[in-house]
Amino acid sequence: MILPANSSTGGIKNRFRGFTLIELMIVLAIIAIIMGIAIPNYRIHVLHARESVLRQDLFTLRSTIDQYTLDKQKAPQSLQDLVTAGYLRVIPKDPITNSADTWVTVQEDTYMSVDQSSPGITDVHSGSDAISTDGTPYNTW
Repeated sequence: MILPANSSTGGIKNRFRGFTLIELMIVLAIIAIIMGIAIPNYRIHVLHARESVLRQDLFTLRSTIDQYTLDKQKAPQSLQDLVTAGYLRVIPKDPITNSADTWVTVQEDTYMSVDQSSPGITDVHSGSDAISTDGTPYNTW
């Protein structure tokens, strides 16, 4: 069998092996453009996810404070009281500050029910001073 002279098994070396520098630079430029578009979108989605977790944590903490107050006939004096009484396993981390110690509690002298014996924590907010994607500070949620 006679093979053509430009085949890979023939006597002449195939000069089309690998990629040229121009081809590699074009591929890298395309990857850089795609990454330039993808990374900001990824960061926005991560921020939206943190905000969603913050809303859920605030809802859980507030409803747990209300349950504790109605069950014990006194408001909790700290968030740790909720853990001690078994209403929460642990105090959740604030997803914006990434710490469980930055929650800001609101203590008022108001009573939830007629049978309540002592006031205490009535609300909780994030300890972050940052602004959310809807333009409001996280510590006002």
